[in-house]
Amino acid sequence: MTEIPAETLVTVFGGSGFLGRHLVRALARAGYRVRPAVRRPDLAGHLQPLGRVGQIHAVQANLRYPGSVEAAVRDADVVINLVAVLYERGKQTFEAVQAEGAFTVAQAAAAAGARLIHVSALGADPDSSSLYARTKAAGEAAVLATVPDATIFRPSIMFGPEDDFFNRFAAMARMSPFLPLIGGGATKFQPVFVGDVAQAILKATGGAAKGGTIYELGGPEVRSFKQLMEYVLAVTERKRLLLPIPFGLAKLQAHILKLLPTPLLTPDQVESLRTDNIVSAAATAEGRTIGDLGIAPSALEAIVPSYLWRFRKTGQFRGRVA
Repeated sequence: MTEIPAETLVTVFGGSGFLGRHLVRALARAGYRVRPAVRRPDLAGHLQPLGRVGQIHAVQANLRYPGSVEAAVRDADVVINLVAVLYERGKQTFEAVQAEGAFTVAQAAAAAGARLIHVSALGADPDSSSLYARTKAAGEAAVLATVPDATIFRPSIMFGPEDDFFNRFAAMARMSPFLPLIGGGATKFQPVFVGDVAQAILKATGGAAKGGTIYELGGPEVRSFKQLMEYVLAVTERKRLLLPIPFGLAKLQAHILKLLPTPLLTPDQVESLRTDNIVSAAATAEGRTIGDLGIAPSALEAIVPSYLWRFRKTGQFRGRVA
């Protein structure tokens, strides 16, 4: 492995989140100094044990405040933006975080002369009926317009301890007599292990990925939403009805569910389920996949049972970063 200069500093926006925790640890293990930039540094203490003493230092930053972003980027060699929101709350809107926020980070990185890595999502599309997908696409466009040699990653749904997909439906299966199949459950996904996504970003940090390129990251298998729900039930050893729900009805229900403190479903998420979430044929043909970075993606069966079994045994999740 190429030796990392001791002074190399990487700022990671969103470093305390699901992907962020895996990435911070991978960067620290590779020898980088890591500066997680988070809204609440007082809640980022769990990152310190992931590296040596003094190697990881969290700072406060909010993408809605350019001054805090500029301060977090100061003296950084590489800037990585992981920040996203799954649903809107108050000022944390899709537009503010995923479009305007991405532009703010890109501006700061350009001013600092730092390389930029931006994490978007499969399904990013300016013409999508989903606002989440449209703002993801707007963020990508802003990044490449500001930093043309930036590297962008679009992962499919990510799995791993503490994920928001398999854990959510395993918990739902524990309480509900059925699992919903929105739109009949035909939407296709290509789940990718969060640790593999972190490794892809690590490779890009070291210069192994092409600049000005959008990589699409998916796992080794494509499965429909129905097949994923069947898999959750098989792993947790539960028998539940799989109930097809038309998109229209699901959207009506989502208008109510979005009012929960942590929404089980939002109307925008229903819209996103109208489109498959898989690696495109173009990305495969052009060498823009996780395999093209030298990573053999992990299968669901190798990771998911190691944390979903807890729902079968105790009904509780006590996962940790693997």
